[in-house]
Amino acid sequence: MYRFLLGAALAATATSAFAADAPVVLDQELAQPHISGYGELYLGGLYFSVPGDHETGTAAGGAARVNFPIDARWNIQTDAVVDSLWVQGTNIYSYGGAVHGYWRDPSSYALGGFATLNGYGGDEGLSDANLYSFTVGPEAQAYFGNVTLYGQVYYGQLRASGESEHFDNWGGRGVVRFFAQDNLRFDGELGYSRLSAGGGHLDTLTGALQATYRFSGTPWSVFGRYQWDHLTISEASGSVNVHKYVVGLRASFGSDTLLSEDRNGATMDTYRPNFGVPIF
Repeated sequence: MYRFLLGAALAATATSAFAADAPVVLDQELAQPHISGYGELYLGGLYFSVPGDHETGTAAGGAARVNFPIDARWNIQTDAVVDSLWVQGTNIYSYGGAVHGYWRDPSSYALGGFATLNGYGGDEGLSDANLYSFTVGPEAQAYFGNVTLYGQVYYGQLRASGESEHFDNWGGRGVVRFFAQDNLRFDGELGYSRLSAGGGHLDTLTGALQATYRFSGTPWSVFGRYQWDHLTISEASGSVNVHKYVVGLRASFGSDTLLSEDRNGATMDTYRPNFGVPIF
């Protein structure tokens, strides 16, 4: 089962007390438009389960995000990401990036759109398949004191270089970010995606929880994340559950707290599946 999921491989559906009554007051100097961002690395494990069977694996990856203000309200953010997975001696990986363009009022909301492009590779000939995916869609955030609500929807395709056939990919995700303190953030996420072709489809339901803490007066943050992906293939009985547990380290620049980073810095991101989504 796992050899099928890994060998058939890949690619991406890319592929938490609520707001305080008083308004959030941000440092005036840091609240002015300026370039800011962060880089992060993570390491952890995965647990795959199907009826009557299970398997474990190792995961590692990272991301870098930089926000470029065009003026007091318009912003462009660029992302670069990489994820890698090792299961039963087989490695698969994904790499790519995203561009976000959006208008933001740090006291109210942000509204814009994004595009992603990702490539895939690994052992057992996966690198030779020349698989890649892209997605485009709108995104928006709403700010309520110490709570951020974030939503995205998207459409895209999974393709192999030089091939006319493709898989359609569409989905959406919603995120709640709750700042218990300026440097203590809790995230909850729900998402759904569908990869389809030829009348068949793969559905993925995602849920995730994350906690991030930034050390006061430093650029350093630590985080822990749990993500569950539930995969259902239309032409197969049963389903696959993929659980991913990671811990990570983040280094930020151009912001003094997690809250100021969220409202004035690199606040956008994109869905990252627990592993490259299998093609059925």
